[in-house]
Amino acid sequence: MAVVRKGDRRSAPLVVAGTGILLMIAVVLSLSLGATGISLDALPRVLSSWLSGAEAATPEALRERLVILEIRLPRTVLGLLVGAALALSGAVMQGLFRNPLADPGLIGVSSGAALAAVAVIALGDGLLSPVLGLLGPFAVPVSAFVGGLVATAVLYRLATRAGYTSVATLLLAGIALGALAGAVTGIIVFGSDDRELRDLTFWSMGSLGGASWQKIGAALPFLVAALLLIPYLVRVLNAFLLGEAEAGHLGVATERAKRIAMIAVAGAVASAVAVSGVIGFVGIVVPHVLRLVTGPDHRYVLPGSALLGGALLLAADSVARVIVAPAELPIGIVTALFGAPFFLWLLMRRRGGFG
Repeated sequence: MAVVRKGDRRSAPLVVAGTGILLMIAVVLSLSLGATGISLDALPRVLSSWLSGAEAATPEALRERLVILEIRLPRTVLGLLVGAALALSGAVMQGLFRNPLADPGLIGVSSGAALAAVAVIALGDGLLSPVLGLLGPFAVPVSAFVGGLVATAVLYRLATRAGYTSVATLLLAGIALGALAGAVTGIIVFGSDDRELRDLTFWSMGSLGGASWQKIGAALPFLVAALLLIPYLVRVLNAFLLGEAEAGHLGVATERAKRIAMIAVAGAVASAVAVSGVIGFVGIVVPHVLRLVTGPDHRYVLPGSALLGGALLLAADSVARVIVAPAELPIGIVTALFGAPFFLWLLMRRRGGFG
């Protein structure tokens, strides 16, 4: 199955550079926009005084420093990490399965993480009270992370026979596993009271509202590990574009490559879901957009996806904070509301490019 049309390879480096510029613009907007307006010229002033260790000279300067450094900077960093993790994972899955519809949510990683988190939220006062007592405020993110890893381990075990992992079985088993996790999640939600239903509903739509340096510290190692694998994955996924057998003939250790890719995706997605809830659409759309413009070469698709994913999520979070201020929309609503029409428009313009 061909993944996408070739695109304009000559402009691919410029496109990746453009995603970097978009990310910088999104970072500035994320630090400036919100219920409390911060002027653009205040950003370099606050950051330079913070880095130099100088005290705030006026109450207004102190307010700006608190808003930017204590509230918006952690949120911006977390949004960048989560967006990059989701988009990069989507690019790896689509390259590994050679299927433009592959997505971390499709193989059950997100569903497994969501099931564990929902169970802790709904059953934290009863059956799972020991978990809540042991982990305290970290019970939901830690449970989501463990749930994503367990789902991946089960999936990999189901798809592996006699030392060989079938990519097709991996995809189909992932769909079934995701559906099963979704059904169990539905049963838990059905038995929840009104307060639990409200918590579950907002968590399932995703949010960066609880951003903190502790959450960033929890997600950072897995994303950094995934980013460090990009040079290796570029070579492997470009070989997989020719077919798994052909990749083996080119010297790629295909079984080891599949294991490394799956572990990297599971760690990145589970950590993203753990700290931000379920945010859909980024993992499937961003790699598509990059491939439509640059072609399927993963030298450009992987780094471009990480940069554009971070920019897209920061832009969506900025919209979520200002569109109904001082309230805040769940970010998953924004990504779907604005991303889906754009994606459909892009597909209609390029239809015929998939085969």
